[in-house]
Amino acid sequence: MSDEQQPSGEDSFVSHLVELRDRLLRALIAFGVVLLLLIPFASELYDLLASPMMRALPEGAKMIATGVVTPFLVPVKVAMLIAFVIVLPVILYQAWAFVAPGLYNHEKRLVLPLIVTSTFLFVLGIAFCYFFVFGTVFHFIHQIAPKSISVAPDIENYLNFVMTMFLAFGVTFETPIVVVVLTRMGVVTLAQLQGFRPYFIVGSFVVAAIVTPPDVVSQLLLAIPMCLLFEAGLIAARFVRPRASDPDEPAEA
Repeated sequence: MSDEQQPSGEDSFVSHLVELRDRLLRALIAFGVVLLLLIPFASELYDLLASPMMRALPEGAKMIATGVVTPFLVPVKVAMLIAFVIVLPVILYQAWAFVAPGLYNHEKRLVLPLIVTSTFLFVLGIAFCYFFVFGTVFHFIHQIAPKSISVAPDIENYLNFVMTMFLAFGVTFETPIVVVVLTRMGVVTLAQLQGFRPYFIVGSFVVAAIVTPPDVVSQLLLAIPMCLLFEAGLIAARFVRPRASDPDEPAEA
C-alpha cells in the first residue's frame, strides 16, 4: 500500500469508529429516555411482574426483601428490563445501519423483515413465559411444597429467576430466524438441517434442563416450543434461496 493510500485507510477506520460511537450513543439515549419515563412507575411494574407468583402463593402471603436498598433497586431493575425490551427495535436498527454499507443490496432488503420478526419473536417468547409458563410452574411448585413451610420468596431472587427465564424463552423463540439465516447464507442446507433434527431435539432438552428450574414442567415448557420453532424454521427455510444462488450484486460504497 502506498503512502498516499495509507491516510485514506486510517481516515476510513476512524470514521467507522465515530459512526459506531454515534449509533451506540443513539441507542443509549433512547434507552435512557424510556427508562426515565418508566422510573415513576417502577413499583407498579414490579407488582405486575410479581403477579404470577402472588397468584400461586397462599392468600395473604407476601414476598420479602432481605437487603437494605433492595426495595428500591429491584423495581428500578424491572424498569430497566422493560425499557430494554421497548427500545430493542431501535438497538437492532442501529446495528443494521452500521453494517448496511457493507451489505449487498439484496441483503439489505432482508434486514428490515429480520429486525421486525426478531423483535416480535423475542417479545412473544417473553409473553409466553409470563402468561403461561410462570403460572403453570409456580402453581406446580407450590402444590407439591410441604404444607408445614411458609413460602416467602425474596424479591431479588425472584427478579433474577424471571430475567433468566425471560432471556431463555426470548432467545429460544429466535430459533426460526437462526435457521432461516443459516440457510440464506449457505452455511448449511435444508437437507442438513433436517438430518440434524434428532440432535437438536436432544440438545433442546439438555439446554432446558440447564437454564430452567429443576422441575419437569418448566423443562418441557421450554424444550417442546424450541423443537416446534425449529420445525417452523425448517418450513420457512423452504422459501429462502441460498446466497450463492443470488446474483453477485455489489453494494454501494
